[in-house]
Amino acid sequence: MSKNVTLPLTLPTQLWRAPVPGNVLKYASWPTALALVLLVLIVILGFVIWSIRRHRDPKLEIQCDAPIGELLPSIAGLTQASVHDGNSVELLVDNAFFEAMFKAIGEARHSVHFETFLWKEGRLGTRLADALIERSRAGVAVRVLVDADGGKAMSDETPRRLREAGCRFYFHHPRHIRNIGVFNDRDHRKLVVLDGRIAFVGGHCIVDGWMCQSPEKCDDVRDLGVRLEGPAVHAVQSVFAENWVEDSGELFLGEAYFPRLERAGDVAVHVASVKAEGSPPAVKILHHLVICMARQRLWIQNPYFLPDDEAIKALCATARRGVDVRVMVPSAEASDMPMVQHAAHHNFHLLLEGGVRIFEYQDCLLHQKVMTVDGVWCAIGSSNFDDRSLETNDEITLGIKDAAMALRLEELFRLDMQHAVELDAAQWARRGFGHRCKDGFFHVFNELL
Repeated sequence: MSKNVTLPLTLPTQLWRAPVPGNVLKYASWPTALALVLLVLIVILGFVIWSIRRHRDPKLEIQCDAPIGELLPSIAGLTQASVHDGNSVELLVDNAFFEAMFKAIGEARHSVHFETFLWKEGRLGTRLADALIERSRAGVAVRVLVDADGGKAMSDETPRRLREAGCRFYFHHPRHIRNIGVFNDRDHRKLVVLDGRIAFVGGHCIVDGWMCQSPEKCDDVRDLGVRLEGPAVHAVQSVFAENWVEDSGELFLGEAYFPRLERAGDVAVHVASVKAEGSPPAVKILHHLVICMARQRLWIQNPYFLPDDEAIKALCATARRGVDVRVMVPSAEASDMPMVQHAAHHNFHLLLEGGVRIFEYQDCLLHQKVMTVDGVWCAIGSSNFDDRSLETNDEITLGIKDAAMALRLEELFRLDMQHAVELDAAQWARRGFGHRCKDGFFHVFNELL
């Protein structure tokens, strides 16, 4: 005869009681507990880094009817700069930039400061290294700063030759554990300062493809820059000093670097370069600000044109109020970064529908970074019109109030239109499904390109 067995209605406390949050680590094995602690620390660290680097984007709403020619102090002040009067500015197109630069380097008597993003081995790089070495051996203080990512195609021999000749050479943010937090921050500036009296600024890189003789003889890259003399050279020298001090720890001062500068012309110049903590970088404020200030025409040439949503709205609003807004970019086939062009294509329909005219340059990579406003003001520098340049990279842009310079740049724009195709809004809307998919895919990564 079987006995009835009564089972307990509840399990022993130690088997069923779920651990409360405060006791999680008590019930977890030590590898699990360690993993949880590390995960929490990573989340906290990520939030701290984000909170340090975040900033509010400027709202593009400006209540001011004054023409841009009267607002230079405002533009300079909002970009944490000063207006420097009394400068001469010479526009240098394609290979003329290098010829003028080499001439000035050869005539330097006290100091040569050179900073660039991209330097690849070749005829141009060898010529530049030889010129810098010659000046150093002549007793001139030579300092060279190259972005570590952009300079990875340099041979080990070039930095060695420069250093052995007495040049001070540094890479900006090289791959090292101490740079892990800033490795994505690249030095995209291209500038030269000679004796603290002459400066060159533009988009030219030290790559053989930049030695374009003319539009008819250019197979690789078209670009432009300026030769600057006058009080604004001190501002460019300060920009060089910023990253030089970071990478070398060296301060330089005295007449060899900051001499007394007299008037060299009648052009007013301001320099945008600052990346303030908690505020949009100066180059971003400048690029967005002038969109809202145009009253007659706004013409832009830029190789990597990926404006954010606020800038797109501002460009369209500017076009709708009757301003002649034109943008010229290289075609995807001519670009060295076709994925960037396809990412840009994703929002072209918004610009075209908003009245912005878009031209794609066909012959080669159109690399100049230029804006002109109302035929009186222009910007020239290293800044692309994308989030990487306007948010992350170190850049430099010169704002120049000079009708002759602005009109010359507009003339070059018209000449480049002969080698460009203007996009039609209706035809663009009918572009193929594959093209659309490619555009959408690359646009997902637009902030990283």
